[in-house]
Amino acid sequence: MIHLFRFQDLNILLDVNSGSVHEVSDVVFDILSYFEFEPAADRETWEREKTACIAGAAGKYPPDEIYEAMDEIEELIEEEILFSGGLSDAETNPEKRGSVIKALCLHAAHDCNMRCAYCFAGTGEYSGPRSLLSLETGKKAIDFLIEQSGNRRNLEVDFFGGEPLLNWQVIQDVVAYGRKREQETGKQFRFTLTTNGLLLDEEKTAFLNEEMDNIILSIDGRPEINDKMRKTPTGQGTYDRILQNMLRFAEARKETGKLFFVRGTYTKCNKDFSEDVLHLVKIGFHHVSVEPVVGDVEAPYSLTEEDLPELFEEYDRLSEQFLSYQQQGKPFSFFHFNLDLKQGPCLYKRAVGCGAGTEYVAVSATGDIFPCHQFVGEPDFLLGNVSDAKFENRLYDKFNRAHIYNKKACKTCWAKYYCSGGCHANALHMSGDIANPYSLGCKLEKKRLECAIGIYAKSFSEQSWLP
Repeated sequence: MIHLFRFQDLNILLDVNSGSVHEVSDVVFDILSYFEFEPAADRETWEREKTACIAGAAGKYPPDEIYEAMDEIEELIEEEILFSGGLSDAETNPEKRGSVIKALCLHAAHDCNMRCAYCFAGTGEYSGPRSLLSLETGKKAIDFLIEQSGNRRNLEVDFFGGEPLLNWQVIQDVVAYGRKREQETGKQFRFTLTTNGLLLDEEKTAFLNEEMDNIILSIDGRPEINDKMRKTPTGQGTYDRILQNMLRFAEARKETGKLFFVRGTYTKCNKDFSEDVLHLVKIGFHHVSVEPVVGDVEAPYSLTEEDLPELFEEYDRLSEQFLSYQQQGKPFSFFHFNLDLKQGPCLYKRAVGCGAGTEYVAVSATGDIFPCHQFVGEPDFLLGNVSDAKFENRLYDKFNRAHIYNKKACKTCWAKYYCSGGCHANALHMSGDIANPYSLGCKLEKKRLECAIGIYAKSFSEQSWLP
């Protein structure tokens, strides 16, 4: 399988199974666009298709260019660089992995001091009563992860909400308990936290910089865009209240060398989201993620198929700005353009994605266990509680089988080894089935991947900077 696309002035060819990326001439690009099958078919079919491809290009290019290009294509095919076969599904079957949990999302608070219009958690309470994680439940969550982690040494706990900083003392105490358990078990915890920044003061900044390996700060971009969606319970905008907290945190974080990034959401209200990315970069944030909203199709802020042409053009504009910043020696990181074409995740990881419901679970403020944070509060996906004497993941098989080799839409998709089949929760909420990927999300992901691959190819084409 191959994928052909144009990025700025480049013709780009991706060989899906090998992951190799090629910049090709116009004639090679056009000839390959005529292929209707993979040349691993029988020789007679190959010769017939080859003749048709040559005939199709005959009116556009001189015969010697066409035959030279065809010779190059056949050489790449023989070297298994083009139309490479890859491993069989049986050889790459991720279902043979063991049921070991290595990461959990720990909900410190089912409450929030914001009322964001698009919040999937229902303004923080996850369709239940507002509550805070108790220290006892937090400790049980740490013990649960240790017990379910098998021989895996490195474990991850992400403090989430609602707004986790509403439960500040418990977060500190759970981290201390985790450090104690590290000494007792030989495990190593990587703690992370996501916050809206309203409560992010100097004391919290110091602790987070000491104990947290990664921090995510939620802000949508320009003041008017952020304040349209991210308001306080009394309806006030939050931009001015969070910005100084976040900038102060960012400055202190730089001294630690630890990771943090700002994450925003774009909606129908800001389809010119590249302006929000650049706004965040200009005010001092250099690791940025801005994601498309996923929500009720009837909501006025939701994105639809009709928005795709504008959104595709916006990703192209962002790509141009991204390259321009690189060339000026002012690089920044945009999450969806971060693509490692030299190595990247292993094949199993590419097949299963985040591991929700198998390697990764979420624990609610009351200790209930769910496949991930976006399933919290949904009774059909309740897996148990950290207080239970025994844990059996009754949905393990369902999630274990929800990989790219079992998803019909993924089998013939060129992007499958990069998106890993997409988000299970988005698939469920938008299509009704975790095995049926969210169509609009897939189209946006493929556009982002083309931009990411194009940026990478452009860096080698111009030799002006290397990622």
